[in-house]
Amino acid sequence: MEYTHETVLLHTAANELNIQPNGTYVDATLGRAGHTQQILAQLTDGQLYAFDQDADAIAAVKQNLVPFPQNLHLLHTNFRNIADALAEVGVNSVDGVLYDLGVSSPQFDDSKRGFSYRFDAPLDMRMDQSQDLTARTIVNEWSFNELVRIFSRYGEEKFAKQIARQIERARAEKPVETTFELVELIKAGIPAAARRTGGHPAKKTFQALRVAVNDELGALEDSLTDALKLLNVGGRIAVITFQSLEDRLVKTMFREVSSTPDIPRGLPVMPDQMQAPFKLVTRKPIVPTDEEIEHNHRAHSAKLRVIERVK
Repeated sequence: MEYTHETVLLHTAANELNIQPNGTYVDATLGRAGHTQQILAQLTDGQLYAFDQDADAIAAVKQNLVPFPQNLHLLHTNFRNIADALAEVGVNSVDGVLYDLGVSSPQFDDSKRGFSYRFDAPLDMRMDQSQDLTARTIVNEWSFNELVRIFSRYGEEKFAKQIARQIERARAEKPVETTFELVELIKAGIPAAARRTGGHPAKKTFQALRVAVNDELGALEDSLTDALKLLNVGGRIAVITFQSLEDRLVKTMFREVSSTPDIPRGLPVMPDQMQAPFKLVTRKPIVPTDEEIEHNHRAHSAKLRVIERVK
């Protein structure tokens, strides 16, 4: 199957890393290598380590990047393992890390993966096909209260209770097996008037399930925590988010490490040990241009935040 994938903020994100030609960089989300190729183009003697937990992504990049760059190293693991995986190949510090947290177009467009409410498919949603937990497990085995929690917290779905109740009733008769079966239950749980506004009625619930299946927020927090420790002075981390929960987490973590403590009144000069080790490169997130959004609708919710280690 042929896939097309347009990388959001393609040039902007790589440029914000302030790449040094002989530096060591990480693309934490390889995907179909859009950002990877932008970083490689700016390296001479530098090395790039690219992560992806999706074996299909790794295989596609190996096949399509011909000749394969000698300074590109593909790591088939979740980016939450960034520190351990890099240590295994002898890398203990880096000059930049890029995260693109959007689910790649091939994952959405592959009807067998179960990510999309547009295709009828088994309830799966695993980015790492080797893991056990699937969307089917959550929908059919997690309690009513657990379903309400994830729909509310990860999908910000205000009809979470009603949707969870519909699922609970349906699975008492037989397991919910496919995406279209789930879509019908979601629609039944949302009032008709609400279904007519705000896009597809299943969008928020599907997002919540995907986040839960792949522990996306937990993985992001773990990975960013380690990436900040790995960063050399002058190095940068750039993160592209596509939903408010991710953006809020990145904003909070960046603010925590770039904020200085309260300064005692009358102190003429801030002691060096009181200065924050990081500075925000972007006080407000960078967003795509109108032209990019018109050309690539998946860019409309993207936000790019950048931080730099200064000490």
